Amino acid sequence: MPLSNHAPRAPYLLALDQGTTSSRAILFDRAGQVRGVAQQPFGQHFPRPGWVEHDAREIWRSQLAVARTVLREQGVSASDVTAIGIANQRETTVLWDRTTGEPLAPAIVWQDRRTAARCDALREAGHADAIQRKTGLVLDAYFSATKLEWLLDHVPGARSRADRGELAFGTVDSWLIWNLTAGRVHATDPGNASRTLLFNLQTQGWDEELLALFNIPESLLPGVRPSSGVLGTTEADLLGVALPIAGVAGDQQAATFGQACYRDGMAKNTYGTGCFMLMNTGARPVASQHRLLSTVGWTLGGQPPVYCLEGSVFMAGATVQWLRDGLQIIQTAAEVEALAALVPDSGDVWLVPAFAGLGAPHWDGHARAALLGMTRGTTRAHIARAALEAIALQSADVFNAMADDAGVPVCELRVDGGASANNLLMQMQADVLGVPVVRPQVTETTAQGAAYLAGLASGVWSDTEEIAALWQVDRVFEPAWSADQRQTRLARWAQAVSRTRGWALDAG
Repeated sequence: MPLSNHAPRAPYLLALDQGTTSSRAILFDRAGQVRGVAQQPFGQHFPRPGWVEHDAREIWRSQLAVARTVLREQGVSASDVTAIGIANQRETTVLWDRTTGEPLAPAIVWQDRRTAARCDALREAGHADAIQRKTGLVLDAYFSATKLEWLLDHVPGARSRADRGELAFGTVDSWLIWNLTAGRVHATDPGNASRTLLFNLQTQGWDEELLALFNIPESLLPGVRPSSGVLGTTEADLLGVALPIAGVAGDQQAATFGQACYRDGMAKNTYGTGCFMLMNTGARPVASQHRLLSTVGWTLGGQPPVYCLEGSVFMAGATVQWLRDGLQIIQTAAEVEALAALVPDSGDVWLVPAFAGLGAPHWDGHARAALLGMTRGTTRAHIARAALEAIALQSADVFNAMADDAGVPVCELRVDGGASANNLLMQMQADVLGVPVVRPQVTETTAQGAAYLAGLASGVWSDTEEIAALWQVDRVFEPAWSADQRQTRLARWAQAVSRTRGWALDAG
């Protein structure tokens, strides 16, 4: 329903939430509450096995369309919007012409694996340790540097044009900022920059040695600006008035900020297709001993950067989708909770969903999924329960590795994303972690984080303490297991995981 014409004027923040499969625009009010949402999917292109591409122009068109739609549908004039914040799919790589603004090729999406062999070659040449030391990242095709290098080498004329300063590179945040400002601003924030394999966490700038290693001219790169700070204004004809762009963060950093994880040791987990867990490690990047990623969380104005540890689980909601589409034991994803609740436990059935290998902290691309421990008494309810347990147990592996790396106690886990609505899964998560799992009232935390960053820079809120006071609990899931129960289950899970390791290496 549109807002009343008689509603008092209030500052609205417009969050542009540009995701992997859709573009969304969400209006937030001063209380951090959602006042309107518009969403539009866009095309996914898979030209070869392992390749994933987007049309960058379609990303821009869809993002502009939903921004206009949410304002129109809610009866809000752009003049009532204080500022714009951007949250974006990370690592996806766009290369475009500085004069025309046209992309030279499809955007290479973060999921794309075409440069895996290049990463293998760099690893074999001994570069992995130096890259991790400088960037906090593992050497992997997931990140932007080898994607950009590939574009320069494979798009006709791109490398010579880049050397002449005619081209621009950006992740999706930079691409949106460029288009919103009609090419006046070419910028990113440190959080997005730190996902490229080109950004030095210690110097907080682009690294000359890494640029040379990947053969990337520095003239291609955006300027690095604070995550919260006015970095430009939109063209007035796009939304009706010129609006400041005052916040920018990659989606997982934005969700962490939206979850008000502002102190060392605070952590959040987003349950989507996979799981992304981030822990605030404060003013220091933590060198992980468990192959987790160290990344910039955000920077506020002139303050030092806040760092995070990050670990990803490849198969979370996607595991439930497999139950639906692969095994066909449920018709909709929402059915899994009721089905799993039909049995008190999994009957010692274990599902290790390593369909695409194992993510953090194992990083085993040769692992494959396994369903273990079945007997004649095993039912689809046991398998459904094992699937939910697998999501919680994979997240527990990441959580425990983070706590060990950071050396600080983690008192709770804040949760968001679609599967956080599953009460049984959230209780399982609390049980295997041994700490409370806390679900907020507003689960649109990615867009909310972008809005908060923009609101801080534009005076809607004065500091993070004021924002933290807006964060409200929907439900707390307290752990019910004893320490012995938890350790027994985790040990059995580790045993199941070990059976899947390296499986594909033995394939004929």
